[in-house]
Amino acid sequence: MLGALFFAAALTPTLIPRTYLTQGALAGGCFAIGYLSGVLWRRLWHYLELPEPSARARSVANALVAIGCLLVVIAALWRTTAWQNAIRSVMKMAPVETTHPVKVCIIALITFVVLLVLGRLFALVARFLAARTRRVIPRKVANVIGALVAALLFWSIASNVLIRTAFNALDSSFRELDVLFEPERPQPTASNRTGSPASLVKWKELGRMGRRFIASGPTAGGISAVTERPAQEPVRVYVGLAAGDTAQARARLALDELKRQHGFERKVLIVITPTGTGWIDPSAMDTVEYLHHGDVASVAMQYSYLNSPLSLLFQPEYGAEAARALFAEIYGYWTTLPKDKRPKLYLHGLSLGALNSEKSAELFETIGDPIAGALWSGAPFESRIWRSITDNRNPGSPAWLPEFRDGRVVRFMNQNGPTVPADAPWGPMRVVYLQYASDAITFFAYRDAYHPPAWMNAPRGPDVSPELRWYPIVTMLQLALDMAVATNTPMGFGHVYAPEHYVDAWVAVTDVNDWSADALAKLKEQLAAKARKTSVGNLDDDPDRGG
Repeated sequence: MLGALFFAAALTPTLIPRTYLTQGALAGGCFAIGYLSGVLWRRLWHYLELPEPSARARSVANALVAIGCLLVVIAALWRTTAWQNAIRSVMKMAPVETTHPVKVCIIALITFVVLLVLGRLFALVARFLAARTRRVIPRKVANVIGALVAALLFWSIASNVLIRTAFNALDSSFRELDVLFEPERPQPTASNRTGSPASLVKWKELGRMGRRFIASGPTAGGISAVTERPAQEPVRVYVGLAAGDTAQARARLALDELKRQHGFERKVLIVITPTGTGWIDPSAMDTVEYLHHGDVASVAMQYSYLNSPLSLLFQPEYGAEAARALFAEIYGYWTTLPKDKRPKLYLHGLSLGALNSEKSAELFETIGDPIAGALWSGAPFESRIWRSITDNRNPGSPAWLPEFRDGRVVRFMNQNGPTVPADAPWGPMRVVYLQYASDAITFFAYRDAYHPPAWMNAPRGPDVSPELRWYPIVTMLQLALDMAVATNTPMGFGHVYAPEHYVDAWVAVTDVNDWSADALAKLKEQLAAKARKTSVGNLDDDPDRGG
């Protein structure tokens, strides 16, 4: 019965729509956890030698429970299509006629059987070890030692053999992918471009994401065509992993290349921390370059080949080290320039890039000569500064869009902009967190296993289904799965941030004041249309979206 209840809870809606494959795997895993909970409870009952019902009473109870389980499973499967459509309607996605309950059942059954076999194998190994040690030590102590040794054995096999082998294979795969040249992105020939023959950074050393960043983006002519004003060619500097053996060496190279391109003579200078693969969201950088008529220089440095989740799991120190090295080089040189002639310095990062960008600037290092601000989008739940501000938000403000004190230093924005009035005064430094309530990468927490998250309280975010409910353990697992598929949503939901929402964020952070409301609205429409199309189709097919 516990397994059936966990199974039903797993089919209820969370933040991200699911396929029958992910839905079935989650439901099967939750069924196994519920089943395991019942088994452990029964073992504890026996261990405490508590009285048990008669065989006849157990037979009647088991029959009633079996019928109850069947009814629970059927009812949950019957409702699963409506539950999934509840999420899809919030995200303005077409409803599905069916979520294939038979396929969900089959996948769930396979998942449960695999986990059940592993659990039985663990119990068998634990009993075997306990029986061998029982000859020399007391029975209860032997049972504990057998369970502990079995746990260590299974963990060692999983971490040192399975996980490590998978990691090495993925690392090699991502490394090979990184060096592939895409024919639609030829090497730039202009001397003022990174990767050109005149550049300090070789084209082949940029990596796939670096070449994408350098080759894309608006030109001066393209910006003028939209803004109907004179524009400059934006400066984009990128240094790939192959360009230096250490983070410090790559950071110095990035500084030298930025100086070569006269990046410190621009109005705005942005230090970007990319995602795990080195990807930089074009929705973010194209937007700020349009807003400032190309008078922008940006610099970034790759720190991993892996995507963000793998990089966070296996190489968490690499991103922080690289972000810190790049900021130290840029900031150190920036502080030597006359204050009235140097650009305004900003930080930016998406997802894992936001987490590492937060770590790049030390408060006591910059307090005497502070930077102008930062825009961090989709900050992961482990982001220290984000977590502290959210936990200490003003009473009455929602966890999915907090208000922090008087809003002079930090503001939060989503699809509908900020809750703080646009004309509210800023302090000398401006920090904006752009986040969607449907982004599980931002709102996941381990305590969701035993405590309802604050962002579920009413009122809820505009992109969260009203049918979402909290269930112990299950909700945490649902959100963990949502993190894995958070980039599969339409643009403007989940972990896929839309350029029109970046417009409001950059306007606030960089103090854009030479655009009218009508001009900004027109820019949003144009950027939104452009972002949702590519030469090969829809960006929803881009495997790199979201980083």
